[in-house]
Amino acid sequence: MTNAITKHGLIIKAQSGFFWVETGEGLVICQLRGKLKQGRAKGDIAALGDHVRISVFGDGSGVVENVEERKQALVRLDPRPQGEYQQVLLANADQVVFVFACANPNPKLRMLDRFLVIAEKQKIPPIIVANKIDLVDNASSPLSAKDIFGLYEAIGYRVIYTSAKAETGLHELRGALKNKITALAGPSGVGKSSLLNALQPGLGLAVNEISSAMNKGRHTTVTRQMFALEDGGYVADTPGWKSLALWDTEPEEMDAYFPELRDLVPHCQFSDCTHRHEPGCAVLAALKENKIHPERYESYLRLRAGQE
Repeated sequence: MTNAITKHGLIIKAQSGFFWVETGEGLVICQLRGKLKQGRAKGDIAALGDHVRISVFGDGSGVVENVEERKQALVRLDPRPQGEYQQVLLANADQVVFVFACANPNPKLRMLDRFLVIAEKQKIPPIIVANKIDLVDNASSPLSAKDIFGLYEAIGYRVIYTSAKAETGLHELRGALKNKITALAGPSGVGKSSLLNALQPGLGLAVNEISSAMNKGRHTTVTRQMFALEDGGYVADTPGWKSLALWDTEPEEMDAYFPELRDLVPHCQFSDCTHRHEPGCAVLAALKENKIHPERYESYLRLRAGQE
């Protein structure tokens, strides 16, 4: 085909080798130019969130000519018969929002700690959403939402306290998502869909349909998709964080992904300190002085040992 027009855009949907590219002037459905597929790829050549240069032909079809360098990518290792393959769940995310409920289901903070380590390692700024605060911020609950999630604020993480039912915290969450590409994650039942529907009617249902299909396994045609926000920006559900192995993480680098530990490590007496029993360990000293939360320390030890 001749007389192609060159445009730049953002991949907002990917399915079976086809890419929906938002150019600012409408969507163009593209495939990869053959030259991009030459050689053996070690990972996804193009993925959701990639900025691309495309050629658009007279019939409205397009091809991806070039994929811009990613600032970072949320990557999952996909073991294949021909060797390890890095599957890109989302490229160029500005942030990841981890949604956990204060109750019903009870928050699994060990899981949250693991998610935070992955975000730190992949250099994606995290935001924690403590949802369903109406279930605990009342006279009958022994713990408040701040009692449960306040330790993360003390470390320096942003925590947004929300309730879709009571419409609490929605303004702050909407502001945090505005004009950003956001990866969304969290265990089932925490109210992600309800929150998204409260922010933008119908959004939660649309995201949930894609998420459910992605979780059904290899017999389902997997569609990855970002959804546009009315105030600007995109949100993409990224299920599968539980299965995101820290596959290329050495035990001795784990302390770098715990903000409250990494500045202490240079002050340890031994350069190969494991922060378990060594004399002169700055981490153990801080733990003794209650400067490190014991549950976070326990999470660190378990993750360093390769445990869940």
